[in-house]
Amino acid sequence: MSFTTDVKKEIAMNELHACCEQAELSAIIQMCASLSLTSFGMSIEMRSENVDTAKRVLKLMKKRYQVSSQLSVLRKMKLKKNNIYVLRIVNHATAILNDLQIMDTDGLRAYPSTQMVKKECCARAYLAGAFLASGSVNRPQTANYHLEIVANSKDHATFLMKLMKRFDLPAKYIKRRAQDVVYLKASDKISDFLRCIGASEALFTFEDSRIQRDFMNSLTRLDNCELANEMKTISAGKKQLEDIQWIETYRSLDTLPEKLVQAATLRKQFPEASLNELCDEFHERYGETISKSGMKHRLAKLKEIAAQYKKV
Repeated sequence: MSFTTDVKKEIAMNELHACCEQAELSAIIQMCASLSLTSFGMSIEMRSENVDTAKRVLKLMKKRYQVSSQLSVLRKMKLKKNNIYVLRIVNHATAILNDLQIMDTDGLRAYPSTQMVKKECCARAYLAGAFLASGSVNRPQTANYHLEIVANSKDHATFLMKLMKRFDLPAKYIKRRAQDVVYLKASDKISDFLRCIGASEALFTFEDSRIQRDFMNSLTRLDNCELANEMKTISAGKKQLEDIQWIETYRSLDTLPEKLVQAATLRKQFPEASLNELCDEFHERYGETISKSGMKHRLAKLKEIAAQYKKV
């Protein structure tokens, strides 16, 4: 079972107020249904590949409108061969569409009025319905975080984006082939969206995976950083040993100032030690404290002396 299916299953079980039922149904019917005109009048046909979405619509339709309906299952014969759940509402279609603000005296609407989603709970319900209708979200274990809703039109996509913005969800829009898609990429905003639509269990699963993934990424970055620093230290130590060897080729170290002799001696004995480690060894051996910059300065002086002999 996919993570998207888990999310839809959870939000399809949420209890709603009557006003929220209207908002959620409006989104689902707007995005999943089509109208049919027959000799018996107008009927609504809703299609969905998600069984929980179909059950949710059937339950709310019977509860809110006491309609007679027909639920059938079709089998796709291509690609994934998923089931398609078809719900037909054969009576009171016009009244239902008017109540859900999908249709008015001017015809079909691109989106409902702001009055329907004026209350925060109704706005959340509408977004939940939109996700039930055509939403998807990547598993939190995948490489990229991504949540999207395929809208009916660009106007409807704009409506969804404004609705999401009310909850500090900065959704973006993209035209993908013939689809108008509203999407979120930031992992924390996807978490906020799941919280917004009432998918608490899915939110906990998403956050747990996200925290583990971010923790492992942090460890990897830390390991890489430590490895880079270690390689840098080894490389610097190798160059300093070469400088000391150049000096020893042309003169004895004993002819150098005592501070430089001490630094050269420590570097020869500890070729892969960092500056901090050399400072600790200096204190251990000579009983004096030297700063990291002091040790760096002495090794730099050895480099200057070696450079003189390299020109010879």
